[in-house]
Amino acid sequence: MYDVVIIGGGVTGCAAAAELAKYQLRVCLVEKESDVCEGTSKANSAIVHAGFDAEPDTLKAKLNVRGNDMIANLSKKLDFAFKNNGAMVLCFDEAQLPELELLKEKGWKNGVPGLEILTGEQAREKEPRLSPDVKYALYAPTSGIVCPFEMTLAFAENAFENGVEFRLDTMVTGIEKSAEGYIVRTDKGELETKAVFNCAGVYADKINDMAGGRHFGITPRKGEYMLMDKDAGGTVSHTIFQLPTKMGKGVLVTPTVHGNLLVGPTAENIDDKENTATTATGLAEVKAKSALSVEGLPFNKVITSFTGLRAVGDTHDFIIEESLPCFFNAAGIESPGLTSAPAIAEMLRELLSAKMNLSPKKDHKDTRKGVVHFAELTHEEQNALIREQPAYGSIVCRCETITEGEILDALNRPLGATTLDGVKRRTRAGMGRCQAGFCSPKTILLLSEKLGCSIGDIRKNGRKAVQEDA
Repeated sequence: MYDVVIIGGGVTGCAAAAELAKYQLRVCLVEKESDVCEGTSKANSAIVHAGFDAEPDTLKAKLNVRGNDMIANLSKKLDFAFKNNGAMVLCFDEAQLPELELLKEKGWKNGVPGLEILTGEQAREKEPRLSPDVKYALYAPTSGIVCPFEMTLAFAENAFENGVEFRLDTMVTGIEKSAEGYIVRTDKGELETKAVFNCAGVYADKINDMAGGRHFGITPRKGEYMLMDKDAGGTVSHTIFQLPTKMGKGVLVTPTVHGNLLVGPTAENIDDKENTATTATGLAEVKAKSALSVEGLPFNKVITSFTGLRAVGDTHDFIIEESLPCFFNAAGIESPGLTSAPAIAEMLRELLSAKMNLSPKKDHKDTRKGVVHFAELTHEEQNALIREQPAYGSIVCRCETITEGEILDALNRPLGATTLDGVKRRTRAGMGRCQAGFCSPKTILLLSEKLGCSIGDIRKNGRKAVQEDA
């Protein structure tokens, strides 16, 4: 009997797992894919939003600002990349100034510090490549950027090391009320639990309906992105937004914490919860709209494009509630969900504490050490590491300077990688300009040796069952 079963291994579910791991609880996280961070959490803008665009007095506003305040400290304790680079929201017409002022007023009501409206000239002093058509910009100094893979994995590994059980490659097929709580049925057997956290992303409505909770709908909102090489990473230093619309924050231009340049996303409501295909039309829209903000964007430096799905709830706010006795939803977690994740985890824990006694663990470990990034070490540190572990002297991924030692670490650490994409998210092997063309054979060999299987059984990503049934 578990105290809590968490359904969903994205950033919300993993943050909730890390939060509950602070207490004397038996917790299990169930994820249908073969790894955490396989859904929305792996394909988003990676922005730590300041919190100025959420409607005041909503959960989005409250949890955005709280999450923004938490992430810098969490990045130090849990060892994931974060940079406080600030953001600008641009307007291109004098007539749009009242909309910018309204954003500033919302931010002030939400408790966002340091907001300032700049003239076009002042904005270009901070960002020389901004379009000459920019008339004004809202400057938000508390905005930042993060690595969403590292952040999600950091929560997951910390939870695992503090006793949370992870059942990956396990799909929930039904939920039934029981005398003591719930029976969660999966394709790998039944789990008995006193409480359920529904953190299932675009499938949160389906999970809620299985349990019989108050119905709500989740619409997948498709967003297409283009990622440019590190040669383009210095084009801008801030995150550059345009004025938001009812479909979201619009197409942005931003550096990444690893030195690339990211542009996107589009916003298209769709029915298919698995449709992550890019389109010529969508990418053309990304190019056209991002070019309005920044002059001379080097689209010849694009190394990959991708699509993410945002889980848009029909309440137009986060749905965080006790839908049934001890059945808690964390649904409709669209933007600013990544920023809000640690605050959402706190709120879920508070809701749970009203139902059961939560006793803190005396031996809880609140720190975690991530994969060593060899390329970021000094020459002295690199040489010392190679002397201690010679595998760090063998480069596997030339584009990102990822060593065999880093890949072995990714395979052997808590919740170690079992797929090519799992290695990529933990180490960045395959994320460079050749997009895994050089490093895949060696990575596949290391995976097969670790997993004790043939190289033909190594998958890029996805569920084992899906591969076997295909």
